Amino acid sequence: MLYLPGQTPHNLPHDPFKACVVPRPIGWISTTSPPSPNNPPRHNLAPYSQFTNLTFDPPYVLFAANQTPSASRKDTVRNVEATGKFVWNLATWDLREEVNKSAQQFEYGVDEFVHAGLEKEFSAHLPGDGENPVPMVKRSPVRFECAYHGTLRLPGNPPLGAVDVVIGRVVAVHIADWAITGGRLDVRKTRPIARCGYYEYAVVGETFEMVIPGLDEVTLAGLEGSRERVERVRGRGKL
Repeated sequence: MLYLPGQTPHNLPHDPFKACVVPRPIGWISTTSPPSPNNPPRHNLAPYSQFTNLTFDPPYVLFAANQTPSASRKDTVRNVEATGKFVWNLATWDLREEVNKSAQQFEYGVDEFVHAGLEKEFSAHLPGDGENPVPMVKRSPVRFECAYHGTLRLPGNPPLGAVDVVIGRVVAVHIADWAITGGRLDVRKTRPIARCGYYEYAVVGETFEMVIPGLDEVTLAGLEGSRERVERVRGRGKL
């Protein structure tokens, strides 16, 4: 089959586009609103299925937030731009129901942590954390504290098509000790979930390894995402 998005119909009962790009990591993003004299900070938690890392030295991530059905910007984006920070929390099999509950659309100011019954921990390495830290999902085994870098706004058809692509620099990484095996983060223990097409999800329980043949050591270090390994190679004069 062939169709041209926005020009010709796909003639399927369900749109296949998102089902083609799978699995997608889930950006389970927590934020706080800016404090004001009359209103204490309000906490927010929401999953975004358009999320990824960008680079590793220094590490950056992004998430993309489409508009709401009323054509307004998401609460997450408003908070990030107002405070300059956010946290990514790993969405796991054990937390799947809480992830789904936090995806519900509420009025601005509703605390999804409370709605989903999630305990909070707080960031300590981001701007303004002394008076207004970002809540983190305590049960999530991996969390990134992220400083806001910028927003790229892509136009789209109303009400949902326009999207805010939010980029953040990772300044602190939290990993649960129990999630590490042999010096590696073990996805067989964390069991992350990922977004597929339609209303489908996947859970990672198995992995396999392939090393690209013929690559030099520093390129392999880059694929691994290891700054320390790159520095070791540089120290041996191989760059």
